[in-house]
Amino acid sequence: MLFTTMEEAYVRLLCPECKKDWESTPTALPKHDATYHCPNCHASRRLAEYTRTDRDLETLKGLQ
Repeated sequence: MLFTTMEEAYVRLLCPECKKDWESTPTALPKHDATYHCPNCHASRRLAEYTRTDRDLETLKGLQ
């Protein structure tokens, strides 16, 4: 029997205010246009504004 595993994608995030950076799985995050709160400084912005790169944003959108 053959077993395959799928690696889960991660999205890199960066707070525009306090510059905290971290990673999360897209399934653990709200929709890209939902309000999100930085776990460090509690700044509130659309989640899309926390993605580090356009590629991270596309990954987030594509896997939700």
